Amino acid sequence: MSIKNRPDPNKAFPNPNLPRLCFIKNVVKNPRIIIGDYTYYDDVDGADQFEKHVTHFYDFIGDRLIIGKFCAIAKGIEFVMNGANHRMDCVTTYPFYIMGGDWGSAIAPVKDELPLKGDTVVGNDVWIGQNVTVMPGVHIGDGAIIGANSVVAKDIPPYSIAVGNPCRVVRKRFDDELIELLLEFRWWDKSIEEIESLMPILSYGDLEKVKMEIRARL
Repeated sequence: MSIKNRPDPNKAFPNPNLPRLCFIKNVVKNPRIIIGDYTYYDDVDGADQFEKHVTHFYDFIGDRLIIGKFCAIAKGIEFVMNGANHRMDCVTTYPFYIMGGDWGSAIAPVKDELPLKGDTVVGNDVWIGQNVTVMPGVHIGDGAIIGANSVVAKDIPPYSIAVGNPCRVVRKRFDDELIELLLEFRWWDKSIEEIESLMPILSYGDLEKVKMEIRARL
């Protein structure tokens, strides 16, 4: 199967009939936001404004937001980065040192004293519902689904469905055998031509047959 008129991954708005849908790697400017091909943000109020939804993102901290390929991110997302964290090993969590004036003489922590949690990483083929907040340093595994209005404060395993505040895994999407096959198969890393040939498998509901088809291709 050959698709002649496939979406262009290097175009910000691939479908003129859906102006609220944006391939976000083509609109972010911060080099510490790394987005995979075909990952989109959907927001009628400005899908090209995705970068505004990455907050407390300070250069001196140096953390990164990494999002894989073929992810679907709904409106209202907020990625809270490490700059939001306050020091907790002192009597007060109040950051006097950033307020200026005489308060500017308060002892400022060095970077190693801050409660930094590393990069925030979203895997491939992840669906994030509306108004989700992702906290600093969280890793969301490949194929996971995050329900609307969730607050993700801990890592979410691959191919899990997680909802709530705090966000908790409610079930796995598939059985362990299929999850292992999918993580080994990594369809999102294949050429676009091969992905096109896999469309019947990727959109097929008979999961036992899907297992058979993937095994035959490994």
